Amino acid sequence: MSPECNTGGCDDPNVVSSGNATPPAPAYAPGAETIDPRRAAEEHMARFPAGVDPRVADRVPGFDAPFFQAGLAGYSDAAMRIIARRHGCPFCVTESLLDRTLLAGGRGFAKADLGELHDNVPGGDEDRPLAGQIMGSDPREMAAAALKMAEQGARSEKPYRALAYAVPGQHPSTHASARRHLRLPGGEQLPPFDPAASLHAPNPSARHLATAPPRHLSSFAAIDVNLACPVKKIDRKARGGHWLREPEGAIAILEAVRQAVPAHIPCTVKLRRAYDDTPEMAESFERLFDAAYRMGYAWATVHARTVEQKYVGPSRWTFLRDLVRRHPERPVFGSGDAWTAGEVFRMIAYTGVAGVSVARGCIGNPWIFRQARDLMAGRQPAPPTIEQQRDVLLEHFRLALAVNSPMRRAEVATARMMRKFGIRFAAHHPRGDEVRRRMIAVSTREDWERAVDDLYGPIPRPPRASVGGPTPGPRPGLVRAPLTASPCSSSPPGGTPVPGSADS
Repeated sequence: MSPECNTGGCDDPNVVSSGNATPPAPAYAPGAETIDPRRAAEEHMARFPAGVDPRVADRVPGFDAPFFQAGLAGYSDAAMRIIARRHGCPFCVTESLLDRTLLAGGRGFAKADLGELHDNVPGGDEDRPLAGQIMGSDPREMAAAALKMAEQGARSEKPYRALAYAVPGQHPSTHASARRHLRLPGGEQLPPFDPAASLHAPNPSARHLATAPPRHLSSFAAIDVNLACPVKKIDRKARGGHWLREPEGAIAILEAVRQAVPAHIPCTVKLRRAYDDTPEMAESFERLFDAAYRMGYAWATVHARTVEQKYVGPSRWTFLRDLVRRHPERPVFGSGDAWTAGEVFRMIAYTGVAGVSVARGCIGNPWIFRQARDLMAGRQPAPPTIEQQRDVLLEHFRLALAVNSPMRRAEVATARMMRKFGIRFAAHHPRGDEVRRRMIAVSTREDWERAVDDLYGPIPRPPRASVGGPTPGPRPGLVRAPLTASPCSSSPPGGTPVPGSADS
């Protein structure tokens, strides 16, 4: 499995040379090219003055625009999400976490701890509303992981251990026939979560979290179940997109998660249009899609490619259009080939989806959200200036370094991690090939600073003190100024037509 997928995420932005993805290209949507995105955005706002379908806004307060940042394995950590928020993204999804990663602890466990992120990352409190995405193969383990994900989003006493035991404090049977145990950080072992048993436990604190007091409310706005990941190794291990060819197993997972997650937290599901293009797989999708809504899932996000396609070839917006026409009462988010803000509103107008999940289109391009907001407000979107690109690159590095601060050699790890972002940001630079070459060669913080300084203009330096030498503070290089003061978090420019904008 590629490094980007080692947490089990979907929407894996594979490099073109891997053969698993094609470069940005139009979706299969005959006639969509004639849709004017500005007119489409205007019509959307006339229909939904609050910015988004009320069936979505009612479930997730603060979700006020018809798009969001998808979960991207190896990319959509807190740093990338906060950058997206500061450019107008109303809702984000975490990287997909394996059920066993959550239950066993470690880095995946920490990624779901919003309290820790808020403490360590300047601006971490901005990262909401947020969905926690999980993926796995066993319904009971998925239920336990979903509940634990919900608790990790809460700054409160966590009743997970009580909920996991039918009788709190009584360890599970060690009989050979007993189900295998799950290990928590610190070595504690728990049995697979059993919602039915916990509902009838003699201790009220062990009952369903829906009855728990308000201090147990989660900071996650939703729990998202990933049944879409097309990565081959994930498929072989009966996770992600594998379940589109085994609908009964998928339905068992969805039911277990919905029963385990507190009723006040919406559950959502990520799907692909089918496992492959056979009639049997089309029928399996319909069964799974219907079951999710019957169980009370708030919405489904449907990627308009099959699992077998991975990211090769165009997505079929025609499938999304037909799906929405068959089920107008169900909110559906579309995904696939939304590379620009204009394509976000073309997809909405063409298919009738409630909104768009932006995945690979937002890597190195947080401006897609600002430009979509411009369209909603009737403004002409403008491409980012060199100075705006520089400011976002610096801000992203600062945030990523804060996220990685618990790691050994955090600066080196952050510089190397930022290479993949720098390569994507190069698409906006007039000397894109040169930017890509320099970013690929980055190995240290100093390399990163020199590349940004040379390619995007001088990095702002701290002013010198009026008396006696330089102002004490960070070493020369990236300025650790308050993140809220960054120019990239200011109001988006607009109002003037700009040739070559993201939507032209």
